[in-house]
Amino acid sequence: MDIPVSAVLITLDAERWLDTVLEPLHCCDEILILDSGSRDRTSEIAARHGVAWHEHAFDGYGPQKRRAVEMARNDWVLSIDADEVLESATVEAITAIIWSRQDLRTCWKIRRRPFIGDREVRYGHWVPDPVVRLFNRRVHNFTQSMVHESVRPTGPVHHLSGAMLHHSYPDLAALFRADYHRMKATDYRARGRQTPGALNLVGRASWAFFYSLVLKRGLLDGPAGVVVALSGAVNAVLGLVLAGENSEKAISKEK
Repeated sequence: MDIPVSAVLITLDAERWLDTVLEPLHCCDEILILDSGSRDRTSEIAARHGVAWHEHAFDGYGPQKRRAVEMARNDWVLSIDADEVLESATVEAITAIIWSRQDLRTCWKIRRRPFIGDREVRYGHWVPDPVVRLFNRRVHNFTQSMVHESVRPTGPVHHLSGAMLHHSYPDLAALFRADYHRMKATDYRARGRQTPGALNLVGRASWAFFYSLVLKRGLLDGPAGVVVALSGAVNAVLGLVLAGENSEKAISKEK
């Protein structure tokens, strides 16, 4: 019997992993996708799985996920990204939880196992990576952040058994996504966050690299661990720098 949960995803050209992602979600009595203009086989794959299909222009990860959650048929929501595959142990844990009539304020974290291509990243600042993904929308929802969106708990948070495989990047080069850093810059400007000075930026980047490579033992992942640490250093500063540059350009135009 399907559990009274809506599995909710947002997609854009997500054909690479979507079939594998959707398969374990059939434990839920609804799978809902909010797409933002896919031109690949995303809609075809979704149709094969009987997905409830909706479309809306992308306006940031937080707003888009909130919109998808609001469209769901059930109050209990399982939010999954289009590159995350639930392990069977996690599916069993979700089923047991829902039928036990939990407190609406309670939500659950799922541990993500990050992959670059076919290789699992076992160390560095990505690990461990538990994220809140099972919650009741009457008391929880995603933040409005353009990036780094998350469910803000208002009650107890527990960890689910098992994990989900996170296939974010096909190769190491994909770790350095310009579009992601531009969205971060937009978010920083909207919040009025100031760009620090050069020495501060050096400190931020150096600490992020050291933290991932040494303190979080990223060296044990070999060359991939070095690149992951570098991506953490870039992530620590690039959005801030872009926000400052764009602000300066806007001021120059006004003059």
